[in-house]
Amino acid sequence: MDMLRGCNTFHSSGGEMSGSTDLFLMEHREVTRRWLLRAGVGGIAVFGVGSLWADEPLRSSVLDEAIGNLESFLTLQDEFEDVSRGTPKPHSLPDETKQEVGLTRETWSLDVVSDPEHPVKLRKEFSVEQGTAFDFAGLMELAETHAVRFAKVMTCLNIGCPLGMGIWEGVPLREVIWLTQPKADLRRVFYNGYHNDDPEQMFRSSLPIGRVLEDPFDLPPVILCYKLNGDWLTSERGGPVRVVVPEAYGFKSIKWLSHMVLSNIAHANDTYAEKNNDVDSPLKTFAATLSVPKKVEANTPFAVTGYAQVGISGLSKVQVWIHKEGDELPASDRYYAAAPWVDAEVLPRPVEWGGGLADNRIPVPTHGFDPQTGEPQSWPMRLAKVHWAKLISGLEPGKYMLRSRTVDEQGHSQPMPRPFRKSGHSAIELIEFEVT
Repeated sequence: MDMLRGCNTFHSSGGEMSGSTDLFLMEHREVTRRWLLRAGVGGIAVFGVGSLWADEPLRSSVLDEAIGNLESFLTLQDEFEDVSRGTPKPHSLPDETKQEVGLTRETWSLDVVSDPEHPVKLRKEFSVEQGTAFDFAGLMELAETHAVRFAKVMTCLNIGCPLGMGIWEGVPLREVIWLTQPKADLRRVFYNGYHNDDPEQMFRSSLPIGRVLEDPFDLPPVILCYKLNGDWLTSERGGPVRVVVPEAYGFKSIKWLSHMVLSNIAHANDTYAEKNNDVDSPLKTFAATLSVPKKVEANTPFAVTGYAQVGISGLSKVQVWIHKEGDELPASDRYYAAAPWVDAEVLPRPVEWGGGLADNRIPVPTHGFDPQTGEPQSWPMRLAKVHWAKLISGLEPGKYMLRSRTVDEQGHSQPMPRPFRKSGHSAIELIEFEVT
């Protein structure tokens, strides 16, 4: 059967997502049937509603194949989707130009200075102009005792498909801040990357100093990142050094980091705020599909698969709902809270992590993983992604609409509790298919 593959076509209805975003589908094939062995697929519960949901004997030949074709959990560096800015994009510059402007490990440097208009009392500044800039050798010296790693899905604020999932490694930003020996009046950290020495192209972001110096419960620190999945950051991924903020959308994780200003200003100056975006909201929890058939024969079982982004509020379940064209929709129910949603299966951790990890092992130590066994300490992992699957059968001929949603650990059904688009994508996805 023909398949609709991930984030393809969505239609506007109430709080639903519209527009085409198939640019962001990542067809990874590293997760094979060994995932199925780990998942114990034969024992996965099926939730029945009449004849719509398939019976257990059907899953071996249909659902197992769909699960075996899922993308890998971790993404290879060169398979991340790219939404970089710049004309030209800094990662596309010739190697010799990268050397000249500090976009290699050998030539990278970072200014860490006080805001001249809203000064912070520092005992020391790092500055190219003064010949005291912080360099990659200094970063590696800190890494010997302070390096951290964590799993994070990289997501754009207004796009419904993650750009990629990785194990990010770096030095906590606070370690560099403390080297300036701040004394007073430090309220916010502003930072930007290299953008062709053109002020009009500058893309900047910021964080309150409290988030930099102290980590909220169970969150890893904000880092100056230099590795992804155990390998040096490529230029396209923001290397040699970028910021990575664990709980934030991608615009906070500035690429090609070059300048940091410590300020007494109390508010953000993020470039993203200029386009009416909420620059303080953390990652949301939401679900979307990866594989749905365009057409299927009547009374023939078929599988749907997808992923869920596990935001700051966690994930308790993924649900799906199939609605036949012409049937009445729930009245006065913008987000379909009263619709007959049915639980899908949230898949366990994979046997094959993907992402090019050496020996398929999560590096030790990595935040959120047991240092002895390498197993996740919880699943689904917050701030990561997880896959889901559902087997469906018994549909009569007609046109249908498939929706998927998450329910977070607080019991909030997508798109709640933050349904507003400018604070991060969470719209309910709608996929149309036909039964003949």
